[in-house]
Amino acid sequence: MPPRLTVILKGLAVPLLLLAALEGYARGPGRDSDALAPPSKALLALGQAAADGSLWGATAFTLGSAAAGLAIGFALALLLGTWLGLSARAGRWSFLTVELLRPVPSVALIPLAMLVFGFGARMEFSVVAFAVFWPLLVLVQAAARQVDPRLLEVAAALQLGPAARFAKIVLPAMLPRLFVALRLAVAIALVVAVTVEIAANPHGMGYAIMLAQQSLDPALMLAWLFWIALVGFAVNALALWLQQRAARRMGAAG
Repeated sequence: MPPRLTVILKGLAVPLLLLAALEGYARGPGRDSDALAPPSKALLALGQAAADGSLWGATAFTLGSAAAGLAIGFALALLLGTWLGLSARAGRWSFLTVELLRPVPSVALIPLAMLVFGFGARMEFSVVAFAVFWPLLVLVQAAARQVDPRLLEVAAALQLGPAARFAKIVLPAMLPRLFVALRLAVAIALVVAVTVEIAANPHGMGYAIMLAQQSLDPALMLAWLFWIALVGFAVNALALWLQQRAARRMGAAG
């Protein structure tokens, strides 16, 4: 058996055992309730949601909102974090502001976002952008501080402008750390997007699981829970693959 397949099978052992235990418990005598369903019934409910299209529409909305918020938050954090990391004075002046705003929970922004944008994608990705911005800002700022000063001296000797210095010197030097930061932010973006949908936005996977709960449909609720976990795993695996691919290319180029 190939080593990679062996690792995958070993990794699946514990989840499969847990699912089997849940199946046995849920099918036990006197346990037919509105709160718990066997995984086999959840699988059937997931198939029905896929067949009627609700699964794909909700998933596309959540992933689209998370991606839009991530893109906005990452772009802003990249520009501001690079400036704060390269400028010691700007970093000192902004320290208190960043430390005051960074701990604000992103869900606390939901009422304000609803007033400004109403329900829908814009409200959701604005909250996602706020949530990912602060950890990305801190990580980008740290990455900028670790850029080799000799590279900045080379940029000054070549009389590069700010845009050219950023694109040709600073950004390539920060790239490995940026991929690590981006992988962290991807997970945050998906979690916050689903949370916003559960709390306030009548769209997406989070709202679907709330509808299932309100309809007293434990099989469908568990199906959405499993599906959200699978989507999160897939998104994280994709981010890890991109990170490893970029690292191999940079290693080959070096």
